Amino acid sequence: MTRERSPLTPESSVPTLADVARRANVSTATVSRCLNSPDQVIERTRNRVMDAVNELGYAPNFSARALAARHTNTIGAVIPTMDNAIFARGIQAFQEELGRHGFTLLVASSSYKEALEEEQIRTLAARGADGLLLIGYHRNPALHEFLRARSVPALVAWAYEVDSDIPAIGFSNRNAMADLARLVFEKGHRDIGMISADTKGNDRARDRLAGVRLAAREAAIDVDRMPVIETTYSIESGMQAFRQIMGWTPRPTAVFCGNDVLAIGALKAAKEMGLSVPEDVSITGFDDIEIASLAEPALTTVHVPHREMGRRAAGMLIDMVTKRTVPESVELQTDIRLRRSLGPPKT
Repeated sequence: MTRERSPLTPESSVPTLADVARRANVSTATVSRCLNSPDQVIERTRNRVMDAVNELGYAPNFSARALAARHTNTIGAVIPTMDNAIFARGIQAFQEELGRHGFTLLVASSSYKEALEEEQIRTLAARGADGLLLIGYHRNPALHEFLRARSVPALVAWAYEVDSDIPAIGFSNRNAMADLARLVFEKGHRDIGMISADTKGNDRARDRLAGVRLAAREAAIDVDRMPVIETTYSIESGMQAFRQIMGWTPRPTAVFCGNDVLAIGALKAAKEMGLSVPEDVSITGFDDIEIASLAEPALTTVHVPHREMGRRAAGMLIDMVTKRTVPESVELQTDIRLRRSLGPPKT
């Protein structure tokens, strides 16, 4: 005797709109109205349909709905790293603001690899991201042409260039670091060094180094004598680079670090080397992540308005997606947090 299969069994596919219609003994159009415009269906029918939805465990096919509507309410963000807190506060605020407007965030991390970032951008666009948040300007111009051809708006953050035609919300990394360097030179430092990220594919790192060199030239300091070590963003890399830079002649009395993570590594290495900060050497950072104020000694650094940037970036990108407008770029202001890691050089 052959057992008759029910219209929906574990062997069949996931429940469909038609399965719900059969169970409730209504048309698929009625099911659709119940789900999308329930006030247009009489209560008795609506209850029968919703009972069928619950019994079958039906979930609407949002992918198909998004395809028909030509949007997914999804925003993508490609950030260089998740290994440390550099981008955490900004991305958190970005996600919170998106959520308030009904958008979902998808995040990818490129590990500072250009080829991987390009792959992630293309993949997010192909999967239907309505818009993209990108960090910095440095990438193949063909990628922006790719996004424009597919009507996927992109917004740059964590950088600002007055002459760029790509919309952005951020700050001038060059000017922010130059302001910090001027303060260091006002303290009397002449022998300086810098620990930087790789400047080849990172416009933020490149501009921060340019800022130090700009201020050094203003102070009549020979920038050609300044040791610069490029490395990866990690505490261990900061430690190794600091040990190397302190072997330079003349030995630097102040070391600029491209971000707070490198600076924390430099502080740790200085302690292990028996050097007192700032009596023997001053150390500065960039970003003002939470650990900067908790370090010993507390770190002098550039404060970046991460949360404001993330929140406003979300609003700008939502407008770009929903209103199809191209916003004016926004320059945010940074400021210097003077703490104990910076002092005058020994006389």
